[in-house]
Amino acid sequence: MTATFAERDARAERGLQRAVITGLGTVAPNGFDAGEYWDAVLHGRGGIDRITRFDPARYPVRLAGEVPEYDVREHVPGRLVPQTDQATRLALIAMGGAVGDSALDLAGMPGDQVGVVTGMAVGGLEYSQRELEKLWRLGGDHVSAYLSFSWFYAVNTGQISIRHGVYGPGGVLTGQTSGLDAIGHARRYVAEGLPVVMCGAVDSAMCPLGFVIELAAGRMSTVADRTRAYLPFDSAASGYLLGEGGAMFTVEEAGHARDRGARPYGEIAGYATTFDPRPGSGREPGLRRAIEAALADAGVTPSEVDVVFADAAGVAELDRAEAAAITRVFGPRAVPVTAPKTMTGRLYAGGPALDVATASLSMRHGVIPPTINVTDPVRSDRLDLVLGEPRETTVSTALVLSRGEGANSAMVLTAV
Repeated sequence: MTATFAERDARAERGLQRAVITGLGTVAPNGFDAGEYWDAVLHGRGGIDRITRFDPARYPVRLAGEVPEYDVREHVPGRLVPQTDQATRLALIAMGGAVGDSALDLAGMPGDQVGVVTGMAVGGLEYSQRELEKLWRLGGDHVSAYLSFSWFYAVNTGQISIRHGVYGPGGVLTGQTSGLDAIGHARRYVAEGLPVVMCGAVDSAMCPLGFVIELAAGRMSTVADRTRAYLPFDSAASGYLLGEGGAMFTVEEAGHARDRGARPYGEIAGYATTFDPRPGSGREPGLRRAIEAALADAGVTPSEVDVVFADAAGVAELDRAEAAAITRVFGPRAVPVTAPKTMTGRLYAGGPALDVATASLSMRHGVIPPTINVTDPVRSDRLDLVLGEPRETTVSTALVLSRGEGANSAMVLTAV
């Protein structure tokens, strides 16, 4: 790991502060908190099943990863319940878990020394649909005034800031990759001197409005068997399934964490984002460039990476492009590759954030979680997919990938 340490020293000499993850909180279809989620992941328990939040009978896709039922008033103050969409409630719950996990006394810190950055790809669609139904059925007088912000992409940043009484630098990122982008943005704030940033991403679109929007893209799997519907890198790949949830983090400057005796999960050592070239240009997609730039930012060579958490689209063309990018950087079967999102579905912006949480837990516990249900991997001579069972091994460096419509992000996490 000499290159990594050298890069860290160089960053310190330039006055750039290191950002470490000291707390994480998750909400996922296969586990309501980080403990439940990690246990499910290690045992290959998926949370994908027939949709229950609305009747899916009229739609070609009837499977999704829903967060288990919970009593919202046990987790969210009653006054917030009528103001918030499912995505915001889950974000508040996950952020509460991250703060508790970090054992950080936010009340004892100046509020302007704590920032908040979140990602969100779809906004509060469930809340929006409900209020729009009132508009058409009953008239404008019956529409909640809270609709003015409950649908908005920035709502989670605002609600988290209010809930925890912090008012440092903030931000919101949007799009499929924004789960990584928000964490990367938090790292930038820490590099510039902010001691603590609360960050991450949670998304939810478990309503007819969300489904018809996604169905229009034509990439969702219509397979009825929940164990055969979402199969990234498999010869039977037929598309993806949606899920809801994500992860939130407490990110601190390394010295701040050390001074209070915190035990970090790892360092956010590198991050990069790229755009794909114009369709039809014949140029290579931008994912490989994002990987190489993130590794360079971290001062890590390909041979030092212990695992890649793949974007895993479940669409044959996109899977081939991702496999090609990974192989070009690392070589054939040179690094373990996994896609735990086969247990949850794709969570929009919440997906890459949840992958960062999973990678952090992998580093702490020395185990790579499996990709489930994939039985016939395409070009198995190209990717070393971790299939079926977890793989126990030292995980010192993890790479997390995410792709959206024309965008690619990559993040390197290293053990500390």
